[in-house]
Amino acid sequence: MPFQIIRNDITKVKADIIVNTANPQPVIGSGTDSAVYNAAGADALLAERKKIGSINPGEAAVTPAFNLPAKYIIHTVGPVWNDGRHGECEVLRSCYEKSLSLAAKLSAKSIAFPLIATGVYGFPKDKALSVALSAVSDFLLSHDMKVILVVFDRKSFILSGRIAGNIDEYIDENGVSLIHDAEYSDFGKTPGYISRSKLRRSKPEEQDRICAFEENKEDITEEKSLDRILENAGETFQQRLLKLIDASGMDDVTVYKKANIDRKVFSRIRCKADYKPKKKTAVALAIALELDLPAMMDLLSRAEIAFSPSSKFDLIITYCVKNGIYDIFEINAVLFKYGQPILGE
Repeated sequence: MPFQIIRNDITKVKADIIVNTANPQPVIGSGTDSAVYNAAGADALLAERKKIGSINPGEAAVTPAFNLPAKYIIHTVGPVWNDGRHGECEVLRSCYEKSLSLAAKLSAKSIAFPLIATGVYGFPKDKALSVALSAVSDFLLSHDMKVILVVFDRKSFILSGRIAGNIDEYIDENGVSLIHDAEYSDFGKTPGYISRSKLRRSKPEEQDRICAFEENKEDITEEKSLDRILENAGETFQQRLLKLIDASGMDDVTVYKKANIDRKVFSRIRCKADYKPKKKTAVALAIALELDLPAMMDLLSRAEIAFSPSSKFDLIITYCVKNGIYDIFEINAVLFKYGQPILGE
């Protein structure tokens, strides 16, 4: 999976590169900076850091990782939050961009970031998260690297105002009916199909007509032989997926990168007609293709995957699709916040 969010101490994460939120001067600061120095070996790391000298906000520099489970430490200096009107977001984005660019030059296969500048520098966590996700997303569209966002405390992982406060209400009040309507929508049904929600909204005389039609249709269906039914089995997940990709106008690379899926995983899907994906992989591909809810349910059904109104994962995905939120990095931030598996593979 190219992008992950995990809860851990960043000094214990195994990656080619660990990113440190550094003091601009070659001294040991507090928070993450102090933890990184102590874990790596303070004296040796500080000696290397002094060779670099001062680092301006938004810039990045590299040292050996010493005792950390990594090859290198990238030191980047975040902005001190003032009011958001002094270029703080641009400087913070530069921290991620310069660090990722340096990692690419070092041929790193993996890099682990803390949520930069959210400690003593006071950068609002929701805004810092949005900047981080945007910078990482843009980078991964054109690079192959595993990027890990390391969060020490899930409770301090604050979502943007676009989503915060709406998920719980949605789960409580809207989740069941929306999933139900999607599963019984007109998408992919035979002519004359009537959804249950439409039946409930019909007048009494209309309900009688619809029910009579449905009973008659069931009698006709029963006359079909099992062989006939099996001969006309629908498309597999892989077959429908490839048709949807062609219709989207996107190429394979764009789709699997937008889906947070490794190239090798996507290659297996493309080469195997009866491929059965994991649920989080199938949903990720539906999100990458920006399918509406009925189309997504149809695609998932071909992998024998269903949604449940009792599942927080399913309700979060339904909420995002229903509200036009297709940024998989943003969706994964929501899933992580609620303790659910994130999308991709």
